[in-house]
Amino acid sequence: MNKSGFLLVSLFLSTALWAQSPQQKGLDVINQATAEAHIGFLASDELQGREAGFPGGRIAAEYIVANLKSFGIEPLGGSYYHPFEAYHVERQKNGRWQVHPDSISRLKKGVHQKLAMNNIIGKIEGKNPNEYVIVGAHYDHLGIDPMLAGDQIYNGADDNASGVSAVLQIARAFQATGEKPERTVLFTFWDGEEKGLLGSKAFAQSFPEISKVKGYLNFDMIGRNHIEERPSYFVYFYTESHPVFGKWLKNDIKQYNLNLDPDYRPWDNPTGGSDNGTFAKLGIPIIWYHTDGHPDYHLPGDEASKINWDKVVNITKASFLNMWNMANEKSF
Repeated sequence: MNKSGFLLVSLFLSTALWAQSPQQKGLDVINQATAEAHIGFLASDELQGREAGFPGGRIAAEYIVANLKSFGIEPLGGSYYHPFEAYHVERQKNGRWQVHPDSISRLKKGVHQKLAMNNIIGKIEGKNPNEYVIVGAHYDHLGIDPMLAGDQIYNGADDNASGVSAVLQIARAFQATGEKPERTVLFTFWDGEEKGLLGSKAFAQSFPEISKVKGYLNFDMIGRNHIEERPSYFVYFYTESHPVFGKWLKNDIKQYNLNLDPDYRPWDNPTGGSDNGTFAKLGIPIIWYHTDGHPDYHLPGDEASKINWDKVVNITKASFLNMWNMANEKSF
């Protein structure tokens, strides 16, 4: 090829890249290899089930922070770590872990348990600093049980290393678009979900801008098959008063040829059993991706080798597009 031909080809390629939409640029960096790396590490035996307040959970937090730094994602406030404490009655008594100051004050009057935990939060500042959208997943799991016969580690590959991998990939995808979103986007990783949605509750009661949050997208288990003969099946919960959330997904599956078979479930008050409930109770519209139960739910068999990688990647792509819309649509 002569010099002029080379220059024409280079110009064509540069123009094609420049002409790509921000959404396509983001989608192009979401892939299976990255999902395998995140889930494989977080669900490894060395992290001992990532129990909240224990060493494995702290290692998981350090891993998440290292990734956010590598993407160039800023922290919310002066640190990625947002510490909080949870309290519980003495172990022989029934009760729930508490993060509300009034409940903590009462528990401190007697014999009690205490755990120190950390939410991890990154941020991309929007053009409008007075509006936020949030994408989140809990990173803790159930730890270990030394009295179990055989495998004693609750690795939590699906629950919820799969969700953490999605939030990390979405953060990287937002950076890859090269554009500043209209609203500020928070990338949140909740601690203590398995002990009662503690991390998201602690955030909601302490974040001074909570009234400015316009939408929340949640992941909790997006990597397994509930119906084996429908490997692309998943449940798509969303706030019923925002039907556009359903339209977004339908349009994006068609436009971007995503291999997904959603079960659309609009819900007037989508509280459920995951961190979306914290936000739904405050009247914040939510989207929640969930693949339903499977035989290894909350058991040591929830390992990375059983993940449906195609499903994880396609859900991550669809949810990046959801978040792009949440961050940029003038109204929804």
